[in-house]
Amino acid sequence: MSEGASVIVGADERASVLVGPDDRARCAWVGADPEYARYHDEEWGTPLHGDQPLFEKISLEGFQAGLSWITILRRRPGFREAFQGFELHHVAELGPEGVERLMADARIIRNRAKIEATIGNARATLELTADHAGALDKLLWSFAPPARARRPRALSELPAVTPESTAMSTALRGLGFRFVGPTTMYALMQSAGMVDDHVAGCWRAHPS
Repeated sequence: MSEGASVIVGADERASVLVGPDDRARCAWVGADPEYARYHDEEWGTPLHGDQPLFEKISLEGFQAGLSWITILRRRPGFREAFQGFELHHVAELGPEGVERLMADARIIRNRAKIEATIGNARATLELTADHAGALDKLLWSFAPPARARRPRALSELPAVTPESTAMSTALRGLGFRFVGPTTMYALMQSAGMVDDHVAGCWRAHPS
């Protein structure tokens, strides 16, 4: 924990909010990592739109499977360089030589199945959006649930899977996407602002 940081403990006796040395209260999963704090403050839970930004989000969430998100976040600049900004046509056109190049790139997670899935997902996205720009955006956001009647008061109240994330996963798999399981898709929904999981007491939490 950073010097000067303190925690606010919820009724379940587990830290739900962390007050950092800048006197800002944040969701306790941020811990003491400055990059995590920046991501929490500027990105997590902020509505994200656009086919390409959401494709990047799907890609990075897929690479995160089995790992911690901070591992992906610290490597995101390398991912963006290696995948040419996740430009859809560039990724979709990657062939065997491109896969081998990526497998040799220490800046990313060198998992062949995830690399190949990212390429396949780019192709599926291009097919989906060929006649309707914004189709991926529209599809993903169609699964955003109604706002909760009550904001979560502890991290233990946050789900890992919801009916909406399961339905999103099923729809994407039906279109040929991979590494889009229900848990991964709920993480995407949190990250892209389709749900607002900032806990009560966090400075990002809007009154509810």
